[in-house]
Amino acid sequence: MVEFFDYELSADAYKARLLLNVLGVERTTRLVESYPSRENRSDWFLAMSPRGELPVIRDDGVVIDGVVPILIHLARRYDPTGRWYPERDESVATALAMWLDFGAALAASAGAARRHDGLLEHAVDIERARADAHDLLRRLDEHLWFAEQLGHDWLCPLDHPTIADIACFPDVMLAEEGRVLLHEYNAVRRWTDRVKGIPGFSPMPGIFPL
Repeated sequence: MVEFFDYELSADAYKARLLLNVLGVERTTRLVESYPSRENRSDWFLAMSPRGELPVIRDDGVVIDGVVPILIHLARRYDPTGRWYPERDESVATALAMWLDFGAALAASAGAARRHDGLLEHAVDIERARADAHDLLRRLDEHLWFAEQLGHDWLCPLDHPTIADIACFPDVMLAEEGRVLLHEYNAVRRWTDRVKGIPGFSPMPGIFPL
């Protein structure tokens, strides 16, 4: 059984939690408070995860930290269809890797602005973070609009979502908590509604179901 180390206010932890729910993976959950107690910086946690970052999973005795490795591991191991991580299709796998990287950029911009305004992170150039977030959202909105014209609803050119959608979704949905407003990004907002419609979708504080 998967042991999941979670913090309910973390967008990255939510990405893993969402995929666990969508895939129906049985697990035990241990809550690790990041703010204000910084439990993720305690000796016991750092012994397991030297970077002190959430989320972390332990699966058959193997510890995996970092949200992207966790998403890949869960999709590989618990999705027998291969739809969530279609690595055998080279062109799709390349696009998926690019969108996983894009998700990290969203976390470093829109996510950083949210953490700054929520007092979870202080050392942030907030104006730069918001400007970078809007630049990424414009690019995302354009990509999704053109994809819709070709009949594609998701980030990768497939008829179903992948872990790329999971990786990008939370920092977009929570962006307004960092005063990065979404009202100009119509294709993005349509996409977020589609993600909310995925069977097994679960909310978190600040992200509500349809």
